[in-house]
Amino acid sequence: MKFNFSKWHGLGNDFVIVNGLEESIENYEEMAIKVCDRHFGIGADGLVILLKSEIADFKMRIFNSDGSEAEMCGNVTRCMARYVFEHGLTDKKKITLETKAGIIKPELIFTNGILDTVKVDMGEPRLKRSEIPMVGNADEQVINEILRVGDIEYNITCVSMGNPHCIIFVDDLTLVDLSVIGPKIETDPIFPKKTNVEFVQVLNKQKLRMRVWERGAGVTMACGTGTCATLVAAVLNGKADRQATIELDGGTLFIEWGLDNHIYMSGPAVEVFRGKYL
Repeated sequence: MKFNFSKWHGLGNDFVIVNGLEESIENYEEMAIKVCDRHFGIGADGLVILLKSEIADFKMRIFNSDGSEAEMCGNVTRCMARYVFEHGLTDKKKITLETKAGIIKPELIFTNGILDTVKVDMGEPRLKRSEIPMVGNADEQVINEILRVGDIEYNITCVSMGNPHCIIFVDDLTLVDLSVIGPKIETDPIFPKKTNVEFVQVLNKQKLRMRVWERGAGVTMACGTGTCATLVAAVLNGKADRQATIELDGGTLFIEWGLDNHIYMSGPAVEVFRGKYL
């Protein structure tokens, strides 16, 4: 199966974008596994398909490197906004994207005629157990709750940004073996649809350091929805202001929890190369 693609990344969280308005792929799940393989494929954290939408400017479907479909991804939202603009598919600087988590609204920000950043209205955080989802009382919030994994207890705060996140604050992020503990928490029975896992070190109330184990992808260099969920969790635990810079392995994102209860994420989106998959 042959198709044209474009490789993008947001702070090292990388994606293969395919224009489904022009290209045809029979099985997205199987193709995601193939193209995301970093030895035998293109190499990426996910495969993203651009499609026609009846309710927004465009629709996108996001498939993780293991073939599972994600509801949302903040980093790829920024990449897709720049993709449709720079590939001549729209002349809008404010775009609506249909996702499995609802309609997301990215905006291209220009300074002196040069694209400076992409700001995304990520919508409202969802805090009830039923919305994340988690086992337990449907209407309860999970703030600084104890989760026991093996012989270790973790204080977790859980937030959904259209996809589930489990945030854990630590004093020293360098002591966390993310590749070991990440998958254990991701697949804990308390999360019926699994979860993304963020370990966070608070540097000050305006700056946090975060590392992420992404559901279906493993350790990645950045996670847009994860940074949004991290700020929410930090505010709920009294550890951060409502605006903060989140430092990730791949760079930094600026996150704001607005008075309208919406989360706004600002950061880069970079096209790496274009090619044809053979």
